[in-house]
Amino acid sequence: MRKETREKDPRGMTAKTDNTPRSLELSEGQLEVHFRRLNLAHMRRIYKDVAERAEKEEWSYRDFLALLLAEEVARRKQTRLQRCTRNAHFPFLKTVDEFDFTLQSTLRQSVIGSYLGLDFVTEGRSLILHGKTGRGKTHLAVAIGYRAIQNGFETRFTTAAELIEDLSNASKKGHLQESLAAYTHPHVLVIDEVGYLTYGPDAANVLFHVVNDRHLRKRPMIFTTNKPLNEWGKVLHDEDMAAAILDRVLERGRFIHLDGPSGRTRHLKLEETLLPKPERLRISGTSGSEFPEPTHGILNLVEKISMAGFEIVFLNADLSRLKSELSGGESG
Repeated sequence: MRKETREKDPRGMTAKTDNTPRSLELSEGQLEVHFRRLNLAHMRRIYKDVAERAEKEEWSYRDFLALLLAEEVARRKQTRLQRCTRNAHFPFLKTVDEFDFTLQSTLRQSVIGSYLGLDFVTEGRSLILHGKTGRGKTHLAVAIGYRAIQNGFETRFTTAAELIEDLSNASKKGHLQESLAAYTHPHVLVIDEVGYLTYGPDAANVLFHVVNDRHLRKRPMIFTTNKPLNEWGKVLHDEDMAAAILDRVLERGRFIHLDGPSGRTRHLKLEETLLPKPERLRISGTSGSEFPEPTHGILNLVEKISMAGFEIVFLNADLSRLKSELSGGESG
């Protein structure tokens, strides 16, 4: 792809001249050195093939350079995405597109969509996802965290139990400030399963350090929990500290409840097959028997119902009255 021109010599003859400066005629070894110095690893691997294609298809220098740069940028983005996803410590990888919103009666996809853009991180917004087990809380938390990585940010995923245990041990050793960086530095922090396990007595204290630091620096947090907010004080062993934590999370945050069937056992259709808990049948009242002519058939009916697995509960007074009425019927 050298640029050649024809010039006339003093005798009127036309001769070929090569405008490529001698200083740019680099050997492959020298090119390798330059590629490595500039950290152009992918470009170093592909430039020969791209150069051959460019010569065959007669590309311009601009097009040749543009393709090399585009390939290098694309590879760096892919490498960064893989590295950040690995460093996030996700338990699995899910996207919002894989979440079945048809199972939710109140949650709309547009609500979650508002947490997939750059504003979620730049504005320091937070989110608490609440619901019973299997409702997709962790799925959505991972999906939002992964989208943040795709948008150029860093995400860290941890469970509440892991975070509290890690920071509690660090605090006992006098290394709390050093250990906090792992949870305060990432742009997005996902804290999963608040309330699922029992925590130590300093749970609220160490969690407050994380939440307060991130709140002051406007760094978003995502919590998943199966406990209502008014029970976080019991979970963390400190009502006042729990209130302070929630106050900071929800100042720029949102509470979202997930309902519907469990995604893990939905295929079993348990909601349709499980019978409701049988109600306790109680015969009571002060107006006497509902039957005009009591007989032993009532006791037989009770016995049959009991054999079928249902529970019959009589009050002592009712049972005595029933026996008395039956006795009276026999004597009459």
